[in-house]
Amino acid sequence: MASGMTKTQLTRHLAEQLELNNKTAAAFLENLAETAIKETKKNGVFVVPGLGRLVKAHRKARMGRNPQTGEPIQIKAKTVVKFRVAKAAKDAIAPKKA
Repeated sequence: MASGMTKTQLTRHLAEQLELNNKTAAAFLENLAETAIKETKKNGVFVVPGLGRLVKAHRKARMGRNPQTGEPIQIKAKTVVKFRVAKAAKDAIAPKKA
């Protein structure tokens, strides 16, 4: 399985591209993550332009099944976070075939 960039590699890449030092690039990434978490928690949505949006969603209670025994179980309602990819990013990564 192919692995993506590590946090260190991403920091170095940003630093090189934007002509910053690694400490500033790392601080930017930390601040972006903190802001995304805070805004999603407060407003229910955080948009990263050109990439996508973090959305807080409520999942209803439902009946499930224990995979070992097959016995029906009640799954409680909960709040989850979803990431919805922007159309531009989706088309750039996996263009539709003609």
